Amino acid sequence: MTLMRWTPWQELEGMQRSLSRLLDDSGMEAVTDFGTWIPAVDIRETDDALLVHAELPGIAKKDVHVDVHDGVLTVSGERKYEKDVKEENVHRTERSYGRFSRSFSLPRTVDADKVDATMKDGVLEIRLPKTESAKPKAIEIH
Repeated sequence: MTLMRWTPWQELEGMQRSLSRLLDDSGMEAVTDFGTWIPAVDIRETDDALLVHAELPGIAKKDVHVDVHDGVLTVSGERKYEKDVKEENVHRTERSYGRFSRSFSLPRTVDADKVDATMKDGVLEIRLPKTESAKPKAIEIH
């Protein structure tokens, strides 16, 4: 029998690997506490704006709220659970339901008065235009 030295780090690393395998590439939204979830969000930057895309399948526009206040963008809403009459036949439920909220600090270069949001095919797109002074300018050489 070989004795091995035990360290708590080995156990923690094993738990981290297991958790990573569980969460990585599952294609599912992160679920927090009961009744809350976090939609997947992509943020990109172009020369003239920041673009935020949030996956909100099955949610009506009226159930989504977008606010910009004191340099913070907040996207919130709710995916309502629609009870099925034949609920006793449900074998598996993997979709998340309930309230969600995501907040992002915005750079000072965003013009908060010109923010625009559209929703199509379950994807919310928020366009956060940059101020004129933040946009790149080509300088002509004389």
